[in-house]
Amino acid sequence: MADLSSLKDLGVTGTDAPAASAPVHVKKVDAQGRAYATGKRKDAVARVWVKPGSGKITINGKAFDAYFARPVLQMILQQPIIAAARDGQFDVDATVAGGGLSGQAGAVRHGISKALTYYEPALRAILKKGGFLTRDSRVVERKKYGRAKARRSFQFSKR
Repeated sequence: MADLSSLKDLGVTGTDAPAASAPVHVKKVDAQGRAYATGKRKDAVARVWVKPGSGKITINGKAFDAYFARPVLQMILQQPIIAAARDGQFDVDATVAGGGLSGQAGAVRHGISKALTYYEPALRAILKKGGFLTRDSRVVERKKYGRAKARRSFQFSKR
């Protein structure tokens, strides 16, 4: 093991030594200028592309308000864009499969959040604080043998 004097002879000082620093997040875009991310929630998986535009959100080829008819699901989709104060600045194109509508809305929200951080790394702190970058790990519990469902027992009969 090298001692400090031999390190100084090599030109390494205390400030040059590699320090444990925060990871540097860089902009990740493809040839068309789009940022891509995958979002997940329950059984739903969303592939999301974000590019500069007029604020149009398309899900599986449909307008987002036609795909997600419930206002609550529409609000869930727009949360990361509104939190980042980028309403009307990005076009979002997403394909989502699996699960139900609620899980799909959560998956698209997760994907939009990740794609926004890839396009604009400065937004990461805002979206992280809002909890949009964390994948919701709650999934359906598996069914166990000897049980009617995951935890429910079969009905007890005394006779």
